Amino acid sequence: MADFKVTDRALTACFVFPADFIGFQGHFPKKKLLPGVCQIQCIIYMLEKWKKNKVALMEIVSAKFLSPVLPLEEITCECREIQDNDGEFIVKAFISKAGGRVAEIKLRARIAGEERKDNSSVIY
Repeated sequence: MADFKVTDRALTACFVFPADFIGFQGHFPKKKLLPGVCQIQCIIYMLEKWKKNKVALMEIVSAKFLSPVLPLEEITCECREIQDNDGEFIVKAFISKAGGRVAEIKLRARIAGEERKDNSSVIY
């Protein structure tokens, strides 16, 4: 992660995955593509950096993957419309690269290990 920025409106950061990144193994052997789960992990990592705490993913509300990400392509992740309700976050994220939009993802997450509103712990 590079160029991590926090503003009153968004979190932004850039990511580059080298050709030998383990996430490319098997996805796909002859044409490496960054798996969507790795893009989701970028969002979680940004939230953890922002909150200075581990974050537990509770739900992938929606995920639209619009364009492939190849090794060494720089992607920019922007998290907007972050709703922080008693430690539970709803995050809308947009991932892009030089060629345009890569993904639109909406997640529900919370600080790992904190009690939920229904008094059950988050599993992580």
